[in-house]
Amino acid sequence: MVYHSSFVDEEGITKACGFPLLPLKSHIRGPAPVSDQAKTDIVDEAITFFRANVFFRNFDIKSPADKLLIYLTFYINVALKRLEGCRTLAEGTKAIINLGLEDVPVPGESGFPFPGLFVLPQSQKEAELLRNYLKQIREETSGRLLSVAYRPNGTPNKWWLAFAKRKFMNIIVP
Repeated sequence: MVYHSSFVDEEGITKACGFPLLPLKSHIRGPAPVSDQAKTDIVDEAITFFRANVFFRNFDIKSPADKLLIYLTFYINVALKRLEGCRTLAEGTKAIINLGLEDVPVPGESGFPFPGLFVLPQSQKEAELLRNYLKQIREETSGRLLSVAYRPNGTPNKWWLAFAKRKFMNIIVP
């Protein structure tokens, strides 16, 4: 059984291209609303559910937040693939920073991993809003992922990095 997001209440949540712009526990500047530090946010859910959800080839979508969960699960898979060869936390941090500097494609652009799952942007403003949100959420996910992918002494956590070999929804990670 696939784990679904608990963020099903859509009231008051802004959307861009079918992505809900959910609040984040983040210090990174961006369009995401700030969430209470004591509450679980979508990044926490994505990291918590990643090791179970990555085994599924099909993912039934019950809410727009599930679409964001799918995107984050794929991003975590990409990030773990980049961390696979890194033997220290310093190397891993460098690899994650380089991943964060890459362009963030939005629906309708080449390189977007889920064509057809999200609606195309209606305007350039909506595309930029989504691009900035995805950049912010990717940076936040990367930072939190490093804390679970590496032990406190800076060595890789094999129980996390082993999942770099998995394909999520049969999508080959570049």
